[in-house]
Amino acid sequence: MKPISAKATRGLNIGSLVEAADNSGARIVRIVSVKHGKSTKKRQQYAKIADWVKVSVRKGKPEMKGEVFDAVVVRLKKSWRRKTGERIAFSDNAVALLKDEKGNPKGTQIKGAVAREVLERWSSVAKLARIIV
Repeated sequence: MKPISAKATRGLNIGSLVEAADNSGARIVRIVSVKHGKSTKKRQQYAKIADWVKVSVRKGKPEMKGEVFDAVVVRLKKSWRRKTGERIAFSDNAVALLKDEKGNPKGTQIKGAVAREVLERWSSVAKLARIIV
């Protein structure tokens, strides 16, 4: 996975309920695991901005409930620092669902803003967003 140009902080724990920011049919999802996450031994993993996570659908279309998908974290409430010195934080936590291992998004549009770090690592996901902050 490509590195991001920011000093990202621990944002979301495993088991966190987050909003699905795309129009894939899911509304609320739970983070199940973090793919390619780095953590100390015997410490619970955590997700940062632009991380690849596995999520389970909790609320949304009835046929999607309980299914497990890959997703990308596109917004975080926890602030993180960019190389320019500025600190970024959003008003909510959100993910965008992926339909395959290559990183192609499941939805066709993303509601709300997306962080610039997502554009660096997941360009196909960031193209669907109206605003990149």
